[in-house]
Amino acid sequence: MEHDEHITAPLLRDVLPQLSAELVRLLEQEGERDLALCAHDLRILADCGCGDDFCQSFHTAPHPPGTPYGPGHRNVALLPARGCLILDVVHGRIMFVEVLDRPELRPVLSGALTGGGGPR
Repeated sequence: MEHDEHITAPLLRDVLPQLSAELVRLLEQEGERDLALCAHDLRILADCGCGDDFCQSFHTAPHPPGTPYGPGHRNVALLPARGCLILDVVHGRIMFVEVLDRPELRPVLSGALTGGGGPR
């Protein structure tokens, strides 16, 4: 993905402000202050592409070549009130947000990726 596409990708806080605020809050609760600061500026680059009904996951940065993230990768599992939130973090950067069992997010995310989304 080109660098310019990353700059123009919609901000999570503009598309889904409640999810953005929830991520920040949960990261702070987990003692992940640096990631909480980064979470405020996450951009939605692409959905995960799996097509599963229960999945509303999305990429926040271009995936490096190859399948695994490699060295410097870790998962940060958060404890939301409902659903599942797990972050893929590489060298302190949130690369992917796994969101499961929040079907109301799918149309908003799809709209944001096609240029038709707005705040929810």
